[in-house]
Amino acid sequence: MLKFLCLALIFANSFSAASAAPGLSLELGGTEGTSTGIQILVLLTVLSVAPSILLMTTSFVRFVIVFGMLRTAMGLGQLPPTQVLIGLSLILTFVVMQPTFQEINDRALQPLLNQEINELQFIDEAKKPLRTFMFAQTSEAEIAMAIKVTGIEQPKTAEDLPSQVLIMGFMLSELKKAFQIGFMLFLPFVVIDMISATALVSIGLMFLPPTTISMPFKIILFVLIDGWSILSEGLVKGFN
Repeated sequence: MLKFLCLALIFANSFSAASAAPGLSLELGGTEGTSTGIQILVLLTVLSVAPSILLMTTSFVRFVIVFGMLRTAMGLGQLPPTQVLIGLSLILTFVVMQPTFQEINDRALQPLLNQEINELQFIDEAKKPLRTFMFAQTSEAEIAMAIKVTGIEQPKTAEDLPSQVLIMGFMLSELKKAFQIGFMLFLPFVVIDMISATALVSIGLMFLPPTTISMPFKIILFVLIDGWSILSEGLVKGFN
């Protein structure tokens, strides 16, 4: 859990300049470190923003959208429950992000706990692996669009790209990929619905909803092909 909580501090320095009042500064670093009170305050802040950090900077967005679109395509309403889909998305997210979290732990968290670096150095070291992950999953088109929207100057190198711009491009890229996968998931279920509707019309049962007949076939088809395992494996491999 401690490995994950450190992510909430990674982009704090990207927004600190905009949120600080004139003439007011808060030094996190120093030879003596922060006081216990400040550390508790930081921990409480981390706990409050951790879900947003998870949503914005990891593979969670792609997983939860794809699983939600699958449930809609099958016409199952609220089955599986939303909590189950979120739980499965979280598990797969930690599987995908494990190498990144491990690198953050080795490069930033453990040195901080051992008092080898201060908090500002921790932020700089912790965000590097996460930025590498986001760059690997974000296309140049989304990054270019994010730069255009924010109105910043074209950065000369990847290191010069602000974290908030990279996050915007990363989330747009994840949304695009999730909807592409969702479209492919919809196709076979739409075909089953069309076949069911055609069969009902041909035997004169035009007033019977086609989904009533097609839903059992959708479920048994998905179970027979071991759909959950295939889809989960494909989503995880999509990040390699």
